[in-house]
Amino acid sequence: MTPTAKRPYRGVFPVAPTIFDDRGELDLAGQRRCIDFMIDAGSNGLCILANFSEQFVLTDAEREQVMHAVLKHVAGRVPVIVTTTHFGSRICAERSRQAQDAGAAMVMVMPPYHGATFRVPEKAIFDFYRTVSDAIDIPIMIQDAPVAGTPLSVDLLARMAREIPNVSYFKIEVPMAAAKLRDLIAAGGDSIEGPWDGEEAITLMADLDAGATGAMTGGGYPDGIRQIIDPYLAGRREEAMAAYARWLPLINYENRQCGLQAAKILMQEGGVIGSEAVRHPLQKVHPAARAGLVEIARGLDPVVLRWGR
Repeated sequence: MTPTAKRPYRGVFPVAPTIFDDRGELDLAGQRRCIDFMIDAGSNGLCILANFSEQFVLTDAEREQVMHAVLKHVAGRVPVIVTTTHFGSRICAERSRQAQDAGAAMVMVMPPYHGATFRVPEKAIFDFYRTVSDAIDIPIMIQDAPVAGTPLSVDLLARMAREIPNVSYFKIEVPMAAAKLRDLIAAGGDSIEGPWDGEEAITLMADLDAGATGAMTGGGYPDGIRQIIDPYLAGRREEAMAAYARWLPLINYENRQCGLQAAKILMQEGGVIGSEAVRHPLQKVHPAARAGLVEIARGLDPVVLRWGR
């Protein structure tokens, strides 16, 4: 294992897309190439089965196929975070135990939610994470994201970090993320092992200034994100700011125009994978948006556009 694989986990842990063929079937050979590229491009670790992995279009059996294929292929080269989100406490705990047993370094879990209206109160959220923690021995990352529609107060997050043994990482991607990170670090102290940035690094500099030590981004250009986060964590803020200014147009285009398809588009363009297909009912981005993404990327010469050529 590399030094970045030791706790506390820091650096760039991008989300790996789930690779399909043109028929929409799992392409596990393509998945392995995707993983190899992401490691070669400098990922300090990886996350699989997240929302940006289209986890919501996979069957339970397919989730397990992808998880086992990736963890076996990574073989300890970098730590892997497995997303195990489920509304049911017991089911989420079982998924998390399976991930741990398969070799996951951490699990990422959103608070329980379903659709636009099914939510649970704070006590139930606390007990949910306690149930998951009781089933495993590896860290839990709480994903605090707008898609859940569940407000997670700083006080609740800090209390869970103090009182639930494995709750120690937090991916904050709500509006005013930097302010929330700063308040969380102040409230939770040493219990906050990993305050992390998310949302494709669109707020990365502000989040680093607030104390973030990790970033979970899209999977298309970890080498670019490393150019920002490495100098920042080494105390070279001006260098990090200059790199952020260079890469921000691409980060913005991914975040605002292409979303979860950005990584697949760039990987297909660079010969990493054979198909950039997403699963129905998701629709491919407009060809003009695809072309715009590739145009901006080419000006930055990311590894993804060279890796498979």
